[in-house]
Amino acid sequence: MADLLKFVQDEFVTRKDFPEFGAGDTITVFYEIKEGEKTRTQFFKGVVIQRRGSGITETFTIRKMSGSVGVERIFPVNLPALQKIEINKKGHVRRARIFYFRELTGKKAKIRDKRR
Repeated sequence: MADLLKFVQDEFVTRKDFPEFGAGDTITVFYEIKEGEKTRTQFFKGVVIQRRGSGITETFTIRKMSGSVGVERIFPVNLPALQKIEINKKGHVRRARIFYFRELTGKKAKIRDKRR
């Protein structure tokens, strides 16, 4: 059964080539929104909190501050509405899931840049 699932995922799911990113990176996600008959592109810029899952079920969570309110959004990697992902900054964090980032405010909420 597992082999059949893997075969279907490999054959029928269209893969988009997005850049490699992980927790702590600041990215901009461009995705398509349908409003009635019209479609438009909207973007969501924030810090990646986590990546989870694998294969067809892989998702990533982005957090941004809208005024003084934190907004989080979960995107599936294989979402057909995703157009492109841009990496703005590579962040240096020690964990794969940075849920502690939710409680930080001000200067404490700054993530160090990764040295190249």
